[in-house]
Amino acid sequence: MAAHASARRTVDERALQTNQVVIISLVSLAFVIGDEAGRWVIVLAGVSMAIGAAAPGYGPIQLFYRHVLKRFGIVKPDPQPGDPAPHRFAQTLGAGFLLAATVAFFTGAATAGYVLAAIVLTLALVNLSFHFCAGCFVFLHIARVRGHVRAVR
Repeated sequence: MAAHASARRTVDERALQTNQVVIISLVSLAFVIGDEAGRWVIVLAGVSMAIGAAAPGYGPIQLFYRHVLKRFGIVKPDPQPGDPAPHRFAQTLGAGFLLAATVAFFTGAATAGYVLAAIVLTLALVNLSFHFCAGCFVFLHIARVRGHVRAVR
C-alpha cells in the first residue's frame, strides 16, 4: 500500500529549480561582496533553506515561487511523480552547511566558511545543470542501508 501512496506523490520540478537558482544566486553574491556583508547573505540563504526544510512550502524561497513566480505565470509548475522527502533531506543538508559556514565566518574561520558555502554552491549547480541531487543520492543510500528502499526522482 505504501508503494501506491508514494506513486501518487509529486514534486514540482520548477519549484526545485527555483530554489536552486536562488541559492546559487545568493551564495554567488556572498562570494562577490566578501566577508562582512557576504556572511549575512549566507545567513539569509541558510535560514531560508532551514525554514523550507522544516516547514515545507513555507520557506521564503518557496513562498516567493508560489505567490509571485507561479501566481503571475512567470514560471509554470512542472509536477512530476516523486517523493519530496529526499529533496527535503537535501535541503536540510544544504541549510546545515550554510549555517556551519555562518558560524565559521563569525568565528574568524572565513576560509572554512567559504569552503562550506562553495560545496553548497557546487552541488546546487550540479543539480540544476545535470539533474543530479547529491543529497537525494545520500538519502537513497541511507534508506537502503536502513532497509527502506525508496524511489528518488
